[in-house]
Amino acid sequence: MEKRTCIECGDKFDGRRDKKYCCDQCRTSYFNKQNSDQNKFMRNINNILRKNRRILETMNPTGKATVTKTDLLDEGFKFSYFTNEYKTKTGKTYRFCYEHGYLQLESNLFALVIRKEYVE
Repeated sequence: MEKRTCIECGDKFDGRRDKKYCCDQCRTSYFNKQNSDQNKFMRNINNILRKNRRILETMNPTGKATVTKTDLLDEGFKFSYFTNEYKTKTGKTYRFCYEHGYLQLESNLFALVIRKEYVE
């Protein structure tokens, strides 16, 4: 068998032709690095999105709710951060933090929803 070089630590090892890592620890470490936030800016944005989602989830336990803008702001919700928008045929725009979304009804009222196709 030909000696291979681990793509994580650089150690030489024996193994199959397609084997890339010398051990499970190196394999896990490599994938954790690949999936981690690359820098402080990304980490901060992802933390804000997760917090926004957590706030929406807490305020909408049944799947549909109405809350005030003040309620959301008091919890620390940041309206500038969302993962996607959905425009209805009637022109209404829902903004989502992952599967949890909101629609502005009036200047101070928001409808909270859960997008079912994300959950299933």
